[in-house]
Amino acid sequence: MRTHYCGLVDETLLGRSITLCGWVDTRRDHGGVIFVDLRDHEGVAQIVVDPDNAKAFATASNVGYEYCLRVTGTVRRRVSANDKVRTGQFEVLADSIDVLNAARDLPFALHEHTNEDLKLKYRYLDLRRPEMQRMMRLRIRLVAALRRHLDARGFQDIETPILTKATPEGARDYLVPSRVHAEHFYALPQSPQLFKQLLMIAGFDRYYQIARCFRDEDLRADRQPEFTQLDIEFAFVDERVVQDTVEAMIRAVFKEVVDVDLGDAFPRMTYEEAMRRYGSDKPDLRIAMELVDIGGHVRNVEFKVFADAANSDGGRVAALRVPGGAELSRKQIDDLGAYVAKYGAKGLAWMRVEDRAKGRDGVSSPIAKFLDDATLAAILDATRAEAGDMIFFGAGAYKTVCDFMGALRLKVARDRGLVANTWAPLWVVDFPMFEYDADARRYVALHHPFTAPKVDDIADLNANAAIAVSRGYDMVLNGNEIGGGSIRIHRSDMQSAVFELLGIGADEAQAKFGFLLDALKHGAPPHGGIAFGIDRIAALMAGTESIRDVIAFPKTTTAQDLMTAAPSTVGDAQLAELHVRTVPVEKS
Repeated sequence: MRTHYCGLVDETLLGRSITLCGWVDTRRDHGGVIFVDLRDHEGVAQIVVDPDNAKAFATASNVGYEYCLRVTGTVRRRVSANDKVRTGQFEVLADSIDVLNAARDLPFALHEHTNEDLKLKYRYLDLRRPEMQRMMRLRIRLVAALRRHLDARGFQDIETPILTKATPEGARDYLVPSRVHAEHFYALPQSPQLFKQLLMIAGFDRYYQIARCFRDEDLRADRQPEFTQLDIEFAFVDERVVQDTVEAMIRAVFKEVVDVDLGDAFPRMTYEEAMRRYGSDKPDLRIAMELVDIGGHVRNVEFKVFADAANSDGGRVAALRVPGGAELSRKQIDDLGAYVAKYGAKGLAWMRVEDRAKGRDGVSSPIAKFLDDATLAAILDATRAEAGDMIFFGAGAYKTVCDFMGALRLKVARDRGLVANTWAPLWVVDFPMFEYDADARRYVALHHPFTAPKVDDIADLNANAAIAVSRGYDMVLNGNEIGGGSIRIHRSDMQSAVFELLGIGADEAQAKFGFLLDALKHGAPPHGGIAFGIDRIAALMAGTESIRDVIAFPKTTTAQDLMTAAPSTVGDAQLAELHVRTVPVEKS
C-alpha cells in the first residue's frame, strides 16, 4: 500500500515516484496550489497538489484534518526549506490522492492542550500526537535494549502465571472468580516474587521477565492498577553481585536509548542516612539542600514544640536552610505550611535571616523570642545560614518530621529552581526489616515478607526485631525509586520466624505459603534479585512527570478506563455462572 514513510523522505529519493500513507496534519491553499502535511509515525512530509492535476486537486480540496490518505507522487527539492522538520528540504508532487478514510470533527485538536480525561477517552487520537509517538517509541527502545542486555549475559526469559494464589504483599489483590471451582478465586499477581524464587530452587540461575503486575491500591501520578516491571532473579549471589550487575545494565541502556551517561559507580547510602539528611528513602541528590538536626541545641528552650520533640526518645527537630529564601512572602510561607500539613505537620516554624552580623536583630521569626542568643547562634551555625536565607523547622515524631520536611525540601527546590539539570543515581541500602503498625499492634515488612534479615540467627532476630536491618536495596534516580530488591530468605525456618513476627501464624502461613515453605526445604540456594519499574524509567527518559504518558492505554487516578468504560457491571447470568453475587453499596 505504501513504499516509504512520510518522515523518512530524503535526498536519496529525489526524482523517484513513491507512495506514502498517513493522516492530514494540515492543509493549506496558497494561490490555487494546495499543500498538505501528511503525517505518520516517522514524521511529516509536505505534499504539493497542482491545479493542473484536476482529479488529485479536487480530492485535496475536500480533505480535512486527520483524514487518512494514500498519496503517490514524485519527490523534489523544496524551494523554501523548513529546517524545523527532518524532511524540510523535500516535498512530494502528488500524482494521485486516495482517501482511505474520512475523519469527522475531532473532539480536540491534536496540537492543542486539552482536558486530560478527554484525551484518555479518545486515547487512540491522543496517541497520534508526535510527542506521544516519541515517548511510546522511546519505551519500545528501552524494553528492547533491556532484553538484548540480559539475553547477552545468560539470563533466561521465563513467563510466570497471571492467574495465581492470593497472598499478602502489601497491597490489595485483584481477584478473579473461578467458574469451575465454585466459591474459589484466583488473584492477579502483584509481582512474580514467589515464582521467581521457585525458579531459583528449580535451578534456573539467572531469570528475567517483562512482567505485568496488578495492585488494587490508591493511585498517584506514578502509580497504575496494572503496570510493567522488569523482574530479575539470581542464585548464589550476595547484594553486591546483584547491584553491580543491574547497575551496569541501567548505565548501558540509558546510554543506548537516550545517550545519557550515568557515571561509573552509583553512590551507596544507608536508609538511616537518607532519612536523616533528606527526609526520604528515595532522595533527589540533584537538590543540594539537606535537613540538619538541631535537637541538641533546643532541649531547654521555652518553645515547647521544640523542647518536647528534642527530649523525646522518638522525636526529632530538624531545620532546612533555603538559599535566598528570605524573599518568600508571608502568603508563600503560609501556603507551604498548608502543603506540609498534608504530610502530618502540625505547623511550620520559620526564620528569615537578614544579617548574620547583627545576631538577634538580624533575623525575623515568630519563634525568635523563645530562643536565647546562644541557641539562636548555634542554629545559624548548624544550618550555615547566610544573609538572604530562610530556615524552616520541623518538630515532632521522627518519621513524621522526615516525611513533611522531606516533602518541603522537594517542593521548595522545584518552586525556586534549585534542582540541578543533571542525573543523580544512587543505591539506598540497609533498610529496616520491619515497621511497627500501632493500629494493628504488629510488625509489617518494610519491603516484603520474603526479604532476608542481615542476621542469620533466629533468636537474635526475635530479640532485636525493632532494630533489625534487612538485606534490601533500592535503586533511586532523581528522587524516584526505579528498582527495588533484596537477598531473599532461603531457609524454611527463617521464613517461618519472619512470618511469626509479622503476625502470620503457623496455620495461616501453611495455608497461604505452604508451597514456598516446603520448597525452601529442598535445597534452596541463596538467591536474590530486583524489579525495575519500566513505566517509571521510560517516563524519566522521556522527561514527563506522569507514567500515563508512556503507557499506551492507562487508567485514570480513579482506576478507570474512560475509553472502554471499564470497570463495568456484568449481567446476572454471568455472575451466576461464576457463583458470585454483588452486594449493593449503601450511599452516604
